[in-house]
Amino acid sequence: MIQQFDKRNKDIKVWINGELLQRDEAKVSVFDSVVQGGDAVWEGLRVYDRKIFCFDEHLNRLMESAKSMDFENIPTLEYIKDAIFSTLKANGMKDDTHIRLTLTRGKKITSGMNPQLNQFGCTLIVLVTSNIRRNSPLCLDSKIHHANLINNILAKIEANHAGVDDAVMLDLDGFVAETNATNIFMIKNGTVYTPFPKACLPGITRDLIIEICNNNDMKILEKDISLTELYNADEVFTTGTMGELARVVEIDKRKIENKGGVLVQLQSLFRKLTETEGEGLTF
Repeated sequence: MIQQFDKRNKDIKVWINGELLQRDEAKVSVFDSVVQGGDAVWEGLRVYDRKIFCFDEHLNRLMESAKSMDFENIPTLEYIKDAIFSTLKANGMKDDTHIRLTLTRGKKITSGMNPQLNQFGCTLIVLVTSNIRRNSPLCLDSKIHHANLINNILAKIEANHAGVDDAVMLDLDGFVAETNATNIFMIKNGTVYTPFPKACLPGITRDLIIEICNNNDMKILEKDISLTELYNADEVFTTGTMGELARVVEIDKRKIENKGGVLVQLQSLFRKLTETEGEGLTF
């Protein structure tokens, strides 16, 4: 389901390199690497009841992705945290908030692909607002949380044309990788399964579900999953920071039976985590 415009976002302020700008004024240079080649990394975070959930995990992944992309002059964690807190405070947002955090390689001295043309340092952007194959590591390693999402966008376009919410993306061997926007899980005979993180992002919410299962004596396995197995699952759900745990009711016009109640149990356990964990806001 496409998100509807939330009037609370009409006048939001966006942080760009130390400035808080009204959304219509929030822009980056046409020479910025994110414009030139999608050369950026990003995170999506959620605020629950004055706490940023999995804050350190998201920031650690951002920094590791930036390091893997060989960014230079990466802002410090303290600077990034201050930018996030300042943006939330400026917008008066303390709960039920999604944060889009983007770090680009920065502005280039002239158009071109060579990272040596980026001589101004990284660009930090903090935004708060409520048939395609997934790349293999041979092409573009999905463990980097990069901003080059063209193949995911093309898959989403296919989903739009098919009149469905999202597209299941396969790896180069034909096994399920993820959807165009989220990680995917299936449940069969009480066991929870999810694809190996080979051609998918090993998401933070995905890791939490694995941890929840292990801590609550719920059997969970990573494996190569075929579409046939997905069609015949007892339950299927997706995970992501924005959508949390979302039930899947149909894949390729095959109805998912959604029997067993394991997902409801996982949703309850996940909700308890969001109520007790997270980095508290300082305002």
